[in-house]
Formats: sequence, structure tokens, C-alpha cells
Amino acid sequence: MIEKIPVGRGYNFIDLFAGAGGLSEGFIQAGFEPLAHVEMNQYAARTLETRTCYYYLKNSGKTDLYNDYLKGDLTREELLSMVPEEHRGNVICEAMSDKSLPGIFEKIDNSLKSRAVNRVDVIIGGPPCQAYSLVGRAQSSHMYIPMSEDPRNELYKLYARFLKKYQPRMFVFENVMGIESANGGKTWKNIQKYLKRVGYSIEFHEQNASDFGVLQNRRRMIIVGWLKNSGLHYPAFEKTDPEAKVEDLFTDLPDLKPGEKSSVYSEKEPSAYVVNYGIREKDDVLTLHAARHNNERDIEIYKKAISLWLNDGKRLDYNDLPEELKTHNNRHSFTDRFKVVEAGDKCCHTILAHLSRDGHYFIFPDPDQHRSITVREAARIQSFPDNYFFEGPRGAQFVQIGNAVPPLMAYGIAKGIAKELKQER
Repeated sequence: MIEKIPVGRGYNFIDLFAGAGGLSEGFIQAGFEPLAHVEMNQYAARTLETRTCYYYLKNSGKTDLYNDYLKGDLTREELLSMVPEEHRGNVICEAMSDKSLPGIFEKIDNSLKSRAVNRVDVIIGGPPCQAYSLVGRAQSSHMYIPMSEDPRNELYKLYARFLKKYQPRMFVFENVMGIESANGGKTWKNIQKYLKRVGYSIEFHEQNASDFGVLQNRRRMIIVGWLKNSGLHYPAFEKTDPEAKVEDLFTDLPDLKPGEKSSVYSEKEPSAYVVNYGIREKDDVLTLHAARHNNERDIEIYKKAISLWLNDGKRLDYNDLPEELKTHNNRHSFTDRFKVVEAGDKCCHTILAHLSRDGHYFIFPDPDQHRSITVREAARIQSFPDNYFFEGPRGAQFVQIGNAVPPLMAYGIAKGIAKELKQER
């Protein structure tokens, strides 16, 4: 069991490249106060706004009004009207660039002034990882712009400008492991140079979400920086073993066939894991549990993949399918494109934004359901609470979830940061 202690109470943060707020959620759970979220994607920004409304209403003892929104009994406009502007105005939906940065700085400065905040404690976030990812590079031959020329490669310079302006005590820069070798290592060297140039000592280590209680094998590079000569260090993050299996995430979710949906939890009790780790709470409303429609060919493939995995512990190789079920011309790479979620293991494979295109790589592990996972199931694998609502169409929801830092991992990182900050004081 994990006890969510607000060890970061009294500290604040700014979240850059915020996405749907997975990293931010962990820091909020740890007691940090969000000062601003900067995110260019309109759907992710709306998700952040909705989450801001949730916390305001929760802290006001009005969670029932938030649940009314999830049930469809309140419009979005009605939800937003219940929250003062100063509480939901910290979401800045703009793309960061040399041109836009002065305006973004002005909005943040006004917010700090209105709250009488004199200093920023932490800046968190990480530029979009597609420009650094190993998978992205493998697919770059199909892009109009070579990966080496992707403008996202230099977004770290904008991150450094925030550090230079606000001089937070510490920062957390999260990204994929491929960041070290992107562009032959040149980008990684430049990132370190820029972060040090604006006044920080840095240290970086691989961290796996599974070490923080997330039932997912998700490796990430976590760079932590602190003001030079401050006496701070890279935190010693605490590891936690939930002693659970991936199947524990789904116990209380109703069965679905392709194309079906449900807004009511099953009669089965939620597992100790989802309760003890804060994924499901007593008064939660089930949302986003709707299965994709699948054609008969894909359903047949799913059945074969599920049977092979559950009965023999083997993955389906695309080349082993009967010819009438094959539609892809590529028979040499990604032959494991149909993959079943590892229900009986302590961790499943990494959730990806590719879920927005199809669910073949994340097949639900039940021979009677023969479908891919739902948005809510993907969110649970990422350790998002059930009361976390993702705005936008289903594809956009999957992208937000796949790109996010798991909140449980973020919470563990936030705890480590808070302990370091307390030593400085």
C-alpha cells in the first residue's frame, strides 16, 4: 500500500510541455502547488483544465459536481463557471517558440504576482520525446523531414530559457532513453551544456516506472538539476513493490466485446492494488470504458494471439498467420505487431501513443472479449486515477495517455525532490 503523504506542501512548480498532466499529477499528489502548465495541444490543455476543476471542487467539498460533469449532467461551460478564473487560468495553451515565449512569460509573471509568489521552487517537464525516441528514428525514413532535422530536437533550449528566467531551486527533465544517442549523441551533449550554462548542476539516471509501483515496464531518462553551490543532489528515489499483477488492474471493470461500452463498474470488488494505490476511490464514476469496433479478420487474429499467449506463453508472429488474415506487405519488421497485455505478470509492456491508430499492440488478455484495451484500461496501466478525465476524441485520449509520465512514478519523483528541498532550507 502507498500512503500519499503531501511531503511537498509549501513548494510550487511550473510544468512545461505538460501534456495531459501525468508528471504534474504526481507532484500535486505529493503536495506541490501548480503555478502554470504550458501545453500546445488543445485536447491535452482541456484535460489539464478539467483536472484543475477537479482539484478545486474536491478541495471545496464539491466532488459531486465534478461527478455530475462526468455523468453528462453538467456541460463543460457549467463546470468551468464553478471555478474562479485564477484557479483555472494557469493552463497556457500555446506552442513554445522564440516568438511566443515573451507572452508566455508575461502570463506566468501575472499569475505569480496575483498569488504573491516570490519564487519558483521547481520546473518540471520534458520536450516531446518523438524526436529522440529509438522507435521514432527507426520510422524516420517514412517522414518528410529527417529525424536529424526535426525542430523538436532543440526544444530543450526553450526549457533552458525558463530556467534562466525563473531560477527554480531544482528542475526535473524527463525523456526517453534514446535521448542519449539522438543525432549521434550531439543533441545530448548540447542539452547538458545548455542546462549547466544557465546555472545548474545536473545528474541523470535511467528510472523504470515499475520501481515506483506502476504495473508497467517503462524506462525513462530522468535528469535532475539544482542551482550550483546549493548543496542539493540527485534524490535517492524510494522503490516500492505493490506485490500485484497486471490483471489486478481490471478486476472491477465490466467485460466488453468489440464496439461495446459501459459507464457502470462491474459487481466484482476492485483489487487491493487499485484501492491502495489510489486508482479507484469510493465515489468514482466510470468513464472512457468503450471498446473499439473490430472487423472479423482482426478478431480472428486477436483470438489466435490471446490463445497463444495464455496457453503457451508465446507471442504471435505475423508471418505465422494464414495468408487470408495477412494484409501488411511488411513481413520483416514489427512482426510482433499483435501483442497481448501480460495479465499474469508484474508488469506489462510500455503503453504507447500508437494506441491512437489501432489497438493491435495492446490486446486485452481474455479469450471471451477478443478486443483491444479501452482508454480507461490504458489509463489504469499508466496509474492514472479513475477520476482523471481525458478530453477530446478517443484517438487524442490515447495519445495523451501514451505520452504521459505515470502519476505514480511522478509522485515518487516528487517525494524525492521535496526531501532534497527540505534539506536546503
